[in-house]
Amino acid sequence: IEAEADLVLCCGDAYKSRDPNQTHQREFAHRLVRLSSAGIPTFLVIGNHDLPAVLGRATALEIFKTLEVPNVYVGDRLTTYRVSTASGDVQIVAVPWPRRSGLLARRDTRGLTPDQVNEAIQEMMSRLIRAQVGALDPTVPSLLAGHVTVSGATAGSEQSMMLGRDPVLLKSDVALPQLDYVALGHIHRHQVLGTNPHIVYSGSLERVDFGEERDEKGFCVIELDPRRGAEDRLQSFEFHRVNARRFVTVDVEVRSGDVDPTQTVIDAISSRDVTDAIVRVRINVPAEQDRYLREPDIRDALSGAHFVASIAREVSDRHRSRLGPAYGEGLSPRRAIEAYFEKRGFTEERSELLMRHAELLMAELESE
Repeated sequence: IEAEADLVLCCGDAYKSRDPNQTHQREFAHRLVRLSSAGIPTFLVIGNHDLPAVLGRATALEIFKTLEVPNVYVGDRLTTYRVSTASGDVQIVAVPWPRRSGLLARRDTRGLTPDQVNEAIQEMMSRLIRAQVGALDPTVPSLLAGHVTVSGATAGSEQSMMLGRDPVLLKSDVALPQLDYVALGHIHRHQVLGTNPHIVYSGSLERVDFGEERDEKGFCVIELDPRRGAEDRLQSFEFHRVNARRFVTVDVEVRSGDVDPTQTVIDAISSRDVTDAIVRVRINVPAEQDRYLREPDIRDALSGAHFVASIAREVSDRHRSRLGPAYGEGLSPRRAIEAYFEKRGFTEERSELLMRHAELLMAELESE
């Protein structure tokens, strides 16, 4: 509002959850109404987190379309929208998260493997995008706003969702000369994939987990000159950093013979700024020193943190759990890992986290 923006693009995943609670919905709606009242149109693309888990239910953003909130547009179909702004019209080719049922009939997928279904979706999306872009008015600024995975992008916390589950568009599918700018969502890490035209993931505005601990967070501001031709309408592009909540990992190595392991951990915490941060502490400790760790004292040292995610101990020189020879017969790698987790008594949440990392490693081995 202060910058007198002509248009705001939100390229999917307005909420972290498919079923956002009422408070999150209220606060998001409050921001949209502020923009609407200021005469600034907002274009919302449907992301995978905006889709319901059950077919037939409304999306998390459908309410704005139903209520016909002024200046709020919902890109729920792969088509072209024409949006009026204070500085003139803009054409937006919306590419929402691909729903198989919306792109392929059931008969088209009969007998296909998941990979073949993804390939069919990618081919269909590529054709639809080219058809929409080919019909654009060359005299009007044109954007593509999509919630998709584009080849060459570096994933952040969404990595676990990209192991053969995401359709992946080629960069050439969106790097089309008729477009002045390609704005992308889905991948949380900010990155520029190309500059002719600019193909940009703005990234998430907030850090979501420790996988994004070192990622800069922010939003992109672009300026287009509608008086120029399609080749040079983009006049400026800037990434504006925001003060996202910090995630902080404190790694501590307790050595054998340490006279006060707890103080060693507290000193490590004191060396980091954990104020108002989401913090995890990882302690590598010899088995004989483990009993000397006083967790209440460690938690007191973390009192300034916004939230303590975990205090994890990796105890060395302790007998390792093994499945035994009978477990190794006839099990797939995934099932063997699950059996190991069960034997160790891991919680469901920790098992899911470790399995995501295991899938990444297995995918790397398969690709090699």
